[in-house]
Amino acid sequence: MAVRIISIKKDNGNHDNPYEAISHYGWVNESNGKEGLTDRLTMVEWVEVKGGRAYVSSNEGTVDCYVNISRAGTKFLQTNADDRSSNNLLNLPEHR
Repeated sequence: MAVRIISIKKDNGNHDNPYEAISHYGWVNESNGKEGLTDRLTMVEWVEVKGGRAYVSSNEGTVDCYVNISRAGTKFLQTNADDRSSNNLLNLPEHR
């Protein structure tokens, strides 16, 4: 199964702070229209352990997400590098 990440939620609602961790990912399953909001650890496990696919899409293209680990050992989703910032997770709107 694949989901398109469409929004993010950051700790304390501080969306524009690049150093504040994403706490939740808003997503849509385009094959059935189902939408949801999933916490970071559950989404990481779904991608890393259960083989799920998460991606970000814009008019400029689509990039897959992968699991990365911070220096502190925190796992999080990150988009594969490309030359477009429009498909970066941090540029997605705040989930409402």
